[in-house]
Amino acid sequence: MARKSGNAEALRRYWSTGGQGGAKIKWGTKGDWTRCNRMLKKYLGPRAAGFCQRLHMRNVGYYTGDRRNR
Repeated sequence: MARKSGNAEALRRYWSTGGQGGAKIKWGTKGDWTRCNRMLKKYLGPRAAGFCQRLHMRNVGYYTGDRRNR
């Protein structure tokens, strides 16, 4: 299966706070990781969970399971 090449940083920006995808996720609000995972699962499959975890750190400043930031 051939992988599509593209600009990974552009994809991260789109799904971050500055992009249209990030506006749908509403980073920093309750359920943001869940919304991200649901939206990206159709594109990334099981990799969506890890990608959303990294986006959460990038946009909110901590990982979803980090209890120190609650």
